[in-house]
Amino acid sequence: MTGAWPWLAVAMLGAYHGVDPSMGWLFAVALGLQEHRRTKVITALFPIAVGHLVSIALVVGLIAGAMAGAWPVLRPLGAAALILFGLFRFVWPRAHPRWVAMHVNAAELGLWSFLMATAHGAGLMLFPVLLGMSRGVPTGHHHHPMPPLAHGAVGLIQGTAVVLLHTGAMLVVMGTVAILVYEWVGLKILRRAWINLDAIWAGALVAAGLLSLII
Repeated sequence: MTGAWPWLAVAMLGAYHGVDPSMGWLFAVALGLQEHRRTKVITALFPIAVGHLVSIALVVGLIAGAMAGAWPVLRPLGAAALILFGLFRFVWPRAHPRWVAMHVNAAELGLWSFLMATAHGAGLMLFPVLLGMSRGVPTGHHHHPMPPLAHGAVGLIQGTAVVLLHTGAMLVVMGTVAILVYEWVGLKILRRAWINLDAIWAGALVAAGLLSLII
């Protein structure tokens, strides 16, 4: 996984989260329809994106830290976590926070998004990509390993770029879908054309775990 492919994968995962109604656009549309204001849809998107970003950043940070100190065991442990979480999502697809009500402020909306992304294992999907990226970190002259401090700086920049790209792609797609649904479709269509993204997401988690073992 070298060149532009890892970054394309990060952006595509962000776009997938933007399409997934459980990650926030459905909530934003519902809030907009409740108050009959398009601006409510738009303003709801940003705290949703921030909550998602924090969840992703925590997972990326944990993965990066594990890569620095426990590389030999990271691959099987990370793969096992992905597979087990995917199986968990298959068995209990509705196991995510339900406490939030329709009247929420920005902080509550951001917290809801953080819990939802964490419960869905959104950050875990970046594990195979980060695994591939770590092998593309340049070394020093004459093929000597890069000093730990420099490697850490590169890792920090790379991890930050991953989080921002992923969340940015999610926000663009989520905003586009939310506005289209609010303006031209409305929520009624979802009762006739619903796609089980929970099952797709669970399958993607298991597939990502298996890929982690072979890439």
